[in-house]
Amino acid sequence: MAVALALATYWFAWRPLPQTSGTLRAPISAPAKIVRDERGIPHIDAASSSDAIFLQGFVTAQDRFWQMDALRRLASGSLAEIIGPSALPMDLAAHRLRLARLAAAHYRLLPPADRAALDTYARGVNFYLTEYRNRLPLEFHLLKYQPQPWQPQDSILCALQMYRTLTNSWRDDLRKQNLLQGGNPALVNQLFPVRAGNEIAPGSNAWTISGHHTASGKPILANDPHLDYTLPATWYQVHLRAPDLDVTGVSLPGIPCVIIGHNRNIAWGVTNLGYDTEDLYLERLDAKSGRYQFENHLEQAALERDKINVRGAKPVEFDQWVTRHGPVIIQDRNVFISLRWTAAETGSFQFPFLDIDRAANWNDFTAALARFPGPGQNFVYADIHGNIGYHATGRLPIRADFNGDQVLDGASGKFEWFGFIPFDQLPTYYNPSGGIIVTANQNPFPASYSFRVNGAFAPPYRSNQIRNLLSAHDGWKPAGMLNVETDVYSPFCAFLARQLIAAYDHIHPSDPSLAAAIAVLRRWNGQMEIGQSAPMLTSLVYLRLRTVLGDKASPGKGRTYQYQMAPAAIQNILASGAKDWTSNKDQMLLDALSNAIQEGSKTQSPNVHRWDYGQFHSLQIDNPVDGKIPIIGRYFNIGPVPMSGSSTSVKQVNGQLGPSMRFIADLSNWDNSLNNITTGESGHILSSHYKDQWNAYYYGTSFPMEYNHIDVTNSLSVLPSR
Repeated sequence: MAVALALATYWFAWRPLPQTSGTLRAPISAPAKIVRDERGIPHIDAASSSDAIFLQGFVTAQDRFWQMDALRRLASGSLAEIIGPSALPMDLAAHRLRLARLAAAHYRLLPPADRAALDTYARGVNFYLTEYRNRLPLEFHLLKYQPQPWQPQDSILCALQMYRTLTNSWRDDLRKQNLLQGGNPALVNQLFPVRAGNEIAPGSNAWTISGHHTASGKPILANDPHLDYTLPATWYQVHLRAPDLDVTGVSLPGIPCVIIGHNRNIAWGVTNLGYDTEDLYLERLDAKSGRYQFENHLEQAALERDKINVRGAKPVEFDQWVTRHGPVIIQDRNVFISLRWTAAETGSFQFPFLDIDRAANWNDFTAALARFPGPGQNFVYADIHGNIGYHATGRLPIRADFNGDQVLDGASGKFEWFGFIPFDQLPTYYNPSGGIIVTANQNPFPASYSFRVNGAFAPPYRSNQIRNLLSAHDGWKPAGMLNVETDVYSPFCAFLARQLIAAYDHIHPSDPSLAAAIAVLRRWNGQMEIGQSAPMLTSLVYLRLRTVLGDKASPGKGRTYQYQMAPAAIQNILASGAKDWTSNKDQMLLDALSNAIQEGSKTQSPNVHRWDYGQFHSLQIDNPVDGKIPIIGRYFNIGPVPMSGSSTSVKQVNGQLGPSMRFIADLSNWDNSLNNITTGESGHILSSHYKDQWNAYYYGTSFPMEYNHIDVTNSLSVLPSR
C-alpha cells in the first residue's frame, strides 16, 4: 500500500512540477534564459519583448495552469462541466453577464499591438500544454478532465473576471432599493453616503512619498491592494527582460505583462477606484416577444441562447433577453431588470500594460493610462528623477441628473449615460507640495467636481491613518513602510469605544456586565490585535448598530443593510447626536453594548475579559480541489488562523478579504525594494514554493525584490526550435 501511494504521489503530484534547469527548445526567435530565485520567481531574459511574453505564458502555466483554467471557466460559465450541478449558480451568473461573448467581441476590436501581446502569451501557454500534456497538474486528474488549448480571448476572460470582482455596485443598488421600499427615504439616504466629509484626495490603497521624506532623498512607493484570499495566490511574481523591456512585479495568472511593479525608470501601484460603472434598469418587456418600451416606442430585445454543460446531469438551456441597456439579469414574473456595465460597452477593452511596463516618465505613463478602459482604478507613480504622481483611470459614465444608486426606469429615456468622463478631467496629482500622496479607496473626487459622482467608496479611516503615520517623521526607509501597511489601529472602533464610555458615564447603569465591558474599553488603545477583547466588543457593537439603524430607516430590513461606507455613516449619525434616529442616543448605544455582550458570551465566555479577537476574527484559505482530498487535504489549506486588523484599519482584513500582496519600491536602489504575495509562486502542492511566503506575509515581514542582482537557484536555457 505504501509503495502504491508513493508511486501515485510521484506520478500525479511530483511529475507535473516545472522543469527549471537544463535546456529546453521552444518556438522563440533567439536563445533565452529563465532563472529562478530562492522563492521560485522566474526572471526571463529574452532577445525580444515578444519572446519574453511568450516565455511568461509558459512559466505562468508551469506554476499555475489549473488556476488559469479555473479562472477562464469561472468567467465563461463552464465550471459545472467539470464540477457538476453545485457550480451551476456560478455558471448562470457568468452567462447572465455574457462574459464569454464580451471576451470574443473585445478581442475582435483590439488594436493590433494589444492583440499581438495576447496572441503571443497564448502561444506560450499552449507550448506548455504541448510539453506537459502527459504530466498535467494533479487537479486535472482529480476532476478527470483534459484542458482545452488557451485562446487569446481567455486572457480577456481573466481580465473581465477581475473587472467583475471590482465593479459590483449593482448589488448595493438593490440593497438600497429594498430599504427604500417601505422605508424613510431621508434616513435611508443617510445610510448610503458617497463621501464621509473628511476625505483626503485621491483614493485607493497605495501611497507614494517624495525624497523630501525619505532617508535616500528619492521617492518610495508602496502598494497593498485588498482582494479576496485565494490558494493559489491571486498574484504571480515575474521579471521580464528584453532589449526594450526590463520590468518586474506581479502579474495576474492568465494575463500577460506586469500589472504592478517597476522598470528601470518608474514604479507604480494600482487599486480599485470604486466609481459606479453599473446601472440597473426596470424594463417594460414582453417575455414572449422580447419587445420593450423606450421613449414611447417599442424596441426589440435580442434573444441569446446558451447551453451550460453539467457533469453528471443534462445540459441546462439558458435563454436571455438583451436590451439597449444590457442583459436582463433579474427576471421575476413580470419584473425584468437589465444591467448596463462599462465592461460591456463596444470597444471598451484595450490592453495598455505593455506600454505601462515600458514607460520611462510621467508623460509615457499617463499616455498609456489614457488607454486603460477599466475597471476604474487609482494609479500611483514615482520615478528615479524624484517625481511622484497619481491619476484616476477608466471609462466612468457621465450621468446628467441622476446618481444611479437604485433601479432606474428603463422606459423613460431619462436615465441614459452621456458618454464617459474625459481622461484629462479625471482626478490627478503630480508633485503635490506636501510630497505625500495617500490612497485607500476613499472618494477622490472633490465635492465641487464638474460631473456627478456615485460609487462604492471606502470610509476615509485608512487613508487618514496612513497620512498621519507618514507625516509623523521623515527619513523613511522601505522596511518602515511595512509597519504602515500592517498598522491595525481602527479610528472608527476607537471612536465607537469613546461613544460607549461617554454613554455609560452619562447614564451610570447598574448592570455589572456593562461595567466590565466599559472597563475593557477604557484600557484599550484602538489596536485591532488578536488576544484582546475590546476589538471583538466594538466589532459586535458595530454590527448591532448597523442592524438597529437599518431597521429604523426601513422597519424589518436592518439585517439587509450592508455598505462599504456604513461605518462612516454610523459615525456621522452618532457624532451629530442621532436626533433623527432615536430619542436617547446613550440608551441606544448601551442597548447595542448589552446585545454585543450576550452574543460574545454565547461564542466565547460570559467573562468579557477572556474574549479573544483572534478567535472571532479568523481566516481560512482553502485549496478548492486539493484541499478536499480525504485525510491529507487539510495540509494543503491555510488556517484557521487568528487575524489582526479590521475593515477600518490600514491592514484591512475580514474573513474573506485582505492585502493580496505587499509591494514597496525604493527609487534610490531597486534592489532595496520589497515584495511579498500571500502564499507562494506555485500552485503545485508538492512544490517548495506552494506556501513558502505565507509566514512572512502573516507576520508582516517581506522579501527582497531581486532585480539587478539575482540569487539564482535554478537556470533553464531556452533555445529556438530546430
